[in-house]
Amino acid sequence: MRKRLIVSAAAGALALLLSVPASAAQAGPGAAGIGDPYYPNAGNGGYDVSHYDIRLKYQPATDLLEGTTTILATATQDLTRFNLDFVLQVKEVLVNGRAAKFASTGEQELEITPARTIAKGSPITVVVRYADKPGSVERGGYSAWLRTPDGGVAANEPEGSAWWYPSNDHPTDKATFDVSVQVPDGTQVISNGTAAQRSSAGWTRYSYRQTKPQATYLATLAIGKFEIRNDTTPGGTPVITAYSKDLGDNLGAAQASVERTGELVDWLAGYFGEYPFGTVGGYVPNVPTGYALETQGQIFYSPAQFARGANTSVVVHELAHQWYGDSVSVQRWSDIWLNEGFARYSQWLWSEHENEGTAQELADYVYNLYPADHAFWTVKPGDPGADHQFSGAVYDRGAVAVQALRNAVGDEKFFRILKGWPTERKYGNATIQQFQAYAERISGKPLGELFNTWLFTAGKPAVGSAGAAPAAASLAPSLAPSAGASAAPEPKSWKKIQETNAVHEHKG
Repeated sequence: MRKRLIVSAAAGALALLLSVPASAAQAGPGAAGIGDPYYPNAGNGGYDVSHYDIRLKYQPATDLLEGTTTILATATQDLTRFNLDFVLQVKEVLVNGRAAKFASTGEQELEITPARTIAKGSPITVVVRYADKPGSVERGGYSAWLRTPDGGVAANEPEGSAWWYPSNDHPTDKATFDVSVQVPDGTQVISNGTAAQRSSAGWTRYSYRQTKPQATYLATLAIGKFEIRNDTTPGGTPVITAYSKDLGDNLGAAQASVERTGELVDWLAGYFGEYPFGTVGGYVPNVPTGYALETQGQIFYSPAQFARGANTSVVVHELAHQWYGDSVSVQRWSDIWLNEGFARYSQWLWSEHENEGTAQELADYVYNLYPADHAFWTVKPGDPGADHQFSGAVYDRGAVAVQALRNAVGDEKFFRILKGWPTERKYGNATIQQFQAYAERISGKPLGELFNTWLFTAGKPAVGSAGAAPAAASLAPSLAPSAGASAAPEPKSWKKIQETNAVHEHKG
């Protein structure tokens, strides 16, 4: 799930808060960033979005994207000006029905000056009309629009929306979505939520509706020639899967993996509680990238995920994110362990289910795989830094931390925590500290030392410390991966898990 990394701003920006208390709100421009310490320029201040209505027309042959996005929001302060995150060429902006001044500033800021000051608490309707070729638009040498032989794809983290619709691009400002796209007949469109389509002469319009709160980076768009399949899970949730008609040798393996979505989402519901969205599925476009991304209810998989054959483990990982990451999203990007540590741990639970290695055996294997002086242990999963946010250590050491929690509180309390957390925090945002407090409340145990040791301290934890895997205490000294086999035997599931893990190090 590694995806695009944004370069951090100056060190002084690290002190910015994620939100401004209402009592401190002042008349004037909204902030150009929401204040996330990792990405201070991501998102914007001064308003809260409730809904995006995105209407597009796309011509695959030329990459021309024409659009009108209507944004419904509420002012959180008196606003003389506000920003949206957007990089395409804008033709017109209306605010509450009146023409507004606008300018492109910084790397991806659309600065909007409405004709009238907007009072705190007032509704805002913003209409942005635009046209551009997103595949040719770069910021810092990077484009989030993945051009394909028959269209294009938008699926990236932590940014990506700015290449196809204007937004307040930070997970703390979730909204509902309507996405409607007109394409030439014979071309298909994939997006989030329930789907409908209608045709006119030479063109077909596809419409999707996401009625549950969704972070901006979890909105996805794929345009091209797809085979689209419709089914339901055993529990009755609609399943939409799609495959590019030009996947070649990867098609069979992709279908053998993604077509198990219905089975796997119901299996995960046994651990995490009721599936939180109205539809579920996945799509595999013809793109050269290597990662997968938990785009809400409609998961993006690159063909490379299936280059070595079917991989249900990656499907489990991305589906687990629907609870841990999509329904309950990070409050700030440093809380990424709440997404990736638990999604990786879901793969360990699947390994147990398939009798290919228990979670304890996988934790022991990871612990012994890296010697104490290995760079793996320098990454702190609870605060890895923007440059290491998608490091393999966040996933693997992060999953060992989850196993350490399981050992510390016992299976009965652990599985109550695993299911109760996404139920209690459904459709919201959360921090690691809030998760720790919840785990302490359910378990009745102080867990500060365990969380500090496994998540916030650089270096290899001492064997058996702070709830570490007790089985590790009897293991021989660990060996570097290059020095030979780990002291703990390699679980059968490890190679498939590593196929997922390898792409997380991709730098985009």
